[in-house]
Amino acid sequence: MTTETHDANLDLVITRVVALPRETIWKAWTQPNHLMKWFTPAPWQTVACEIDLRPGGRFHTVMRGPEGQEFPLDGCYLEILENRRLVWTDALRPGYRPAAEPFFTAVLTLDDHPDGTLYTARAMHKNEADRERHEEMGFEFGWNAALDQLIDIAHTIA
Repeated sequence: MTTETHDANLDLVITRVVALPRETIWKAWTQPNHLMKWFTPAPWQTVACEIDLRPGGRFHTVMRGPEGQEFPLDGCYLEILENRRLVWTDALRPGYRPAAEPFFTAVLTLDDHPDGTLYTARAMHKNEADRERHEEMGFEFGWNAALDQLIDIAHTIA
């Protein structure tokens, strides 16, 4: 089990027990055809996704809102431990190139649990203002809703 501490002033965290194997959750996070089905809480949609699953590789999505507005997210993978841990950031672009306006680094950990997987998602921010902004944007609701959507489509993941 991963035992990481977080800074309540800078980090937002959700932790849930999910009745799915780690491997299914991993595929949902690392294969674009799966990620696009659940990543953005409805009625929003993920309309584009590129995953180059290697340290320094690109993690790119485009989210579309109900009125058609689009929000790209472009980042870089930092750490990949298959079926266990995935770390990416928008502070760096692919190839570790610095980004102009970094917002957060995400850490996803998947640990064994008697009822499936202990799922922990942590968004780490550079300052309290960014953490508060992410919280006000609906981090807890949005990341939990997206996880619920992942669970709903899990039967489609082979």
